[in-house]
Amino acid sequence: MSIRERLSGNEAVATAMKQINPDVVAAFPITPSTEIPQYFSSFVANGQVDTEFVAVESEHSAMSACIGASAAGARAMTATSSNGMSLMWEMLYIAASSRLPIVMNLVNRTVSGPLNIHNDHSDSMGARDSGWIQIYSETNQEAYDNFLMANRIAEHKDVRLPVMICQDGFITSHAIENIELVEDDKVKAFVGEYKAPWALLDANHPVSVGPLDLQAHHYEHKRQQAEAMKNAKKVIQEVAAEFEKMTGRKYDLIEKYMMDDAEIAIVVLNSTAGTAKYVVNQLREKGIKAGLVKPRVFRPFPVDEIADALKNCKAVAVMDKADSLNAASGPLFAEVTSAMFVKGVTSPKVINYIYGLGGRDVKADDIETVYNRLSDIVKTGNVGEVYNYLSVRE
Repeated sequence: MSIRERLSGNEAVATAMKQINPDVVAAFPITPSTEIPQYFSSFVANGQVDTEFVAVESEHSAMSACIGASAAGARAMTATSSNGMSLMWEMLYIAASSRLPIVMNLVNRTVSGPLNIHNDHSDSMGARDSGWIQIYSETNQEAYDNFLMANRIAEHKDVRLPVMICQDGFITSHAIENIELVEDDKVKAFVGEYKAPWALLDANHPVSVGPLDLQAHHYEHKRQQAEAMKNAKKVIQEVAAEFEKMTGRKYDLIEKYMMDDAEIAIVVLNSTAGTAKYVVNQLREKGIKAGLVKPRVFRPFPVDEIADALKNCKAVAVMDKADSLNAASGPLFAEVTSAMFVKGVTSPKVINYIYGLGGRDVKADDIETVYNRLSDIVKTGNVGEVYNYLSVRE
């Protein structure tokens, strides 16, 4: 029977880490993720886990320590945000290319500058091509659940890639919600013991991790890494199916809300999806066929699922909480429209909104203006400006 609790998103993730009891956690504090290693360090001090907690001097060192631990055969974890992840930038690529199944909770915060400690997705979107699996979390419950599934995905023999679990800074990381925790023994059985297939400390099977990799082999190794990302899609779904059997909570690559007959729809990540669902409910009461698509998994990108979910819509708005600063669109818009194009989905008219940068509030009224714009596009056939900014002072 599940355990009812009231926890912030950071507490929920730290609790998941405690239940998993990893071999090594290396971390450096940065708002708004600081509470995760802070809570976890108390579990270490109290003897509730037997994890080696490494308090390092920077985020670069945090990821370096995780890489060393994982290469040695340990189950390694960390947490960070924003500029903290920027400081570990080169190490993100090394972790992924070395095929090390590190798990990181990324509490999304805008990357400076200008200096700002509040939420947007510029940190994770900046790392979207680093080779990490990216899974996003609308609620505290989803952040906890995603974290419990992360090791099973990362450590799978057909994947062997690091995973970042993303949640919105302050919005979910610090807000307290009712959630259901899985019992410790069930978590332990679900996640399982970790046995690295190769490890630097295995003297009987010597290996090299991260060696010089020149023209003769580098290309093939990157191709293998790309294939592992493809494999991750199936593994994520298999792990989610097992998790559903254990908890009754169902997760997929994307969530479709009121999409069966939707004529207009928004595509949006993380906590804003909750606000958008409220607006969808209000519009449905007025007879407007509105829907929502929330990608839970951004890497690997769910091309087929996104295209299929949107193919019957008449107008779609993709909402980005990060700007690519490319004078064309945000990153999610580029991925969604690319998926639609390659799958031959050409009927919906698609527009892009950049929103919420630096933690700017996005209210139900703001979301409703986007749906109203989509309704106007359906009525008039006039798309107008594709690349838009929501609730900004021009």
